[in-house]
Amino acid sequence: MSVKIRLQRHGKKQKPFYWIVATDARSKRDGRYLEKLGTYNPNTNPAKVELNLDQAVQWLHNGAQPTDTARAILSYKGALLKHHLDGGIRKGALTQEQADAKLASWLESKSGKVDAKKEGLTKKQSEAKAKALKAEVVANQKRVNAIAEATKALEAPEVVEEIADETPIVEEIPAEEVITETPVAEAPEAESPVVDETPSKEDNTETTEA
Repeated sequence: MSVKIRLQRHGKKQKPFYWIVATDARSKRDGRYLEKLGTYNPNTNPAKVELNLDQAVQWLHNGAQPTDTARAILSYKGALLKHHLDGGIRKGALTQEQADAKLASWLESKSGKVDAKKEGLTKKQSEAKAKALKAEVVANQKRVNAIAEATKALEAPEVVEEIADETPIVEEIPAEEVITETPVAEAPEAESPVVDETPSKEDNTETTEA
């Protein structure tokens, strides 16, 4: 049975998370596996890799063939180097102490590079944050200056005169010229005296004497 060391996909959509597994070459990618060797999370920067180094090297000794991505991860964690050093020990070219010293030195150097990369990323993030904050301060200052200039322009004498010219002038009428028309109540018509047309006694007398 040929064995492969490859990645098995897990995680959410557009946020993959992988298991590093030793599996039968004939099985499906996400099917049954023989042993889980570690995890690989590409969603962080730098990518986070956890690997059981001794078990991975043991599978390499047994003839397991890693895929391209799995080979890069094994190389990143030092599994391929340990596999190579163990081969030198079997051939008698190295002692176990020499191999362990070389592996420890390489892992320490690799760890220093990873830490330097993390520090560089943290520094870049801090600089980007400071730059964004500075740009925001400048934008706020420009906005305040624009508001101040607009207020100053409204308070300028020329603008006040223009506003005064546009205001309609209302002429004041003296109080003496104002005539208030008070409704006059109409007086009732005087009753005309009733004239008695009956001739008086004196008129009768004058008529008789004539």
